[in-house]
Amino acid sequence: MTTELSPDALTGLLERARQDYQALVGRGLSLDLTRGKPAPEQLDLSEDLLSLPDGRHTAADGTDVRNYGGLQGLPELREMFAEVLQVPAAQLLALGNSSLELMHDCLVHAMLSVVPGAETRWVDQERIAFLCPAPGYDRHFSLCERFGIDMIPVPMTPEGPDMDAVERLVAEDPAVKGIWCVPKYSNPTGDSYSDATVARLAAMPTAAPDFRIFWDNAYAAHHLADEPVEIADLLAACAEAGNPDRVFVFGSTSKITMAGAGVAFFGSSPENVRWLLAHNAKRSIGPDKVNQLRHVLFLRDADGVRAHMERQCALLKPKFEAVGRILEAELGGTGLATWTSPKGGYFVTLEVPEGCAKEVVRRAAEAGIVLTPAGATHPYGDDPRDAVIRIAPSYPSPAEVEQAIEGLAVCVRLVGYEKRAA
Repeated sequence: MTTELSPDALTGLLERARQDYQALVGRGLSLDLTRGKPAPEQLDLSEDLLSLPDGRHTAADGTDVRNYGGLQGLPELREMFAEVLQVPAAQLLALGNSSLELMHDCLVHAMLSVVPGAETRWVDQERIAFLCPAPGYDRHFSLCERFGIDMIPVPMTPEGPDMDAVERLVAEDPAVKGIWCVPKYSNPTGDSYSDATVARLAAMPTAAPDFRIFWDNAYAAHHLADEPVEIADLLAACAEAGNPDRVFVFGSTSKITMAGAGVAFFGSSPENVRWLLAHNAKRSIGPDKVNQLRHVLFLRDADGVRAHMERQCALLKPKFEAVGRILEAELGGTGLATWTSPKGGYFVTLEVPEGCAKEVVRRAAEAGIVLTPAGATHPYGDDPRDAVIRIAPSYPSPAEVEQAIEGLAVCVRLVGYEKRAA
């Protein structure tokens, strides 16, 4: 990443960076790139949800959605998302509004009951550990911390987690009970799992008979390129490899329709579905079927989902293009940064010189540009190289995105040249 500079050239670049930074601070910006939230304009695309179900209260099979029951969720909604999530409709549950909540519940149930294939509850075992591809999703890591689950980082590659490391760790340690995966347009790198990675995850020997892949397919329909990325069907691959119970599939409409009023999905083997339903029956008498019917009437079918996501893409794509364009113009050729160009999802990963990420984030905050904390992309908030910064361009307006990335580039130049001069 480093390019050679003469002392005089470095002094000049550093002086200019300091001047640019003072000018940036003087602008009094107040910009937020911390979370991958849909912008108001994206939420407006689903405004018609609020007028539905418009007096209708029966599902396709005649179920009165206003009443109790229907723990599996509406069949027509499960059918609609079966293809998107690569789960047969009969093995897919449509539940509340939050897939994170489902991940939380699955961990709780695994802790306090016996998952299929296990001999004891996880809470009764001396140590529980999860593999955590890094950079990864901070909320996955927060769940592990919440339940005292040890986190073992494994490097993330353009094809998914480093499978040599994954296979070694799961084979040698029965305490390793799971791995977190965002398989398509991963948070935060935007990488998608290759067919080879999916096949190896499905077939690898594990020391723990109750090992689970938490397959958080949050961005399954969130394309930014003309040619959508397709990933292999992990659930089918696990069944074919003789490990049918290995994967828990999660997804939701939170970034498809309304983040505060979406529908979350769980898919898995018939045995795992029965296991979750048995526990859900003790905490709920059924999901919000009125909201599920809203989604059925609004989205209509799988083609309707695709058409809706094309409208989402039209709003998001220019923001991501602006991020890449400005980073190239401001930092290209400097040797101070590399960044991803995702084909989908909600994030861009910026990598700065080792030891600089926290300082870049601090300087940006002082200039009124708030970023996700450096280190949040790694277990325990500790990026050992202090180099990764997650950029979330979805929520700000296009003009605000441009201002924020221009300002961020100023901070990268300042911190990078200060480090070189030290």
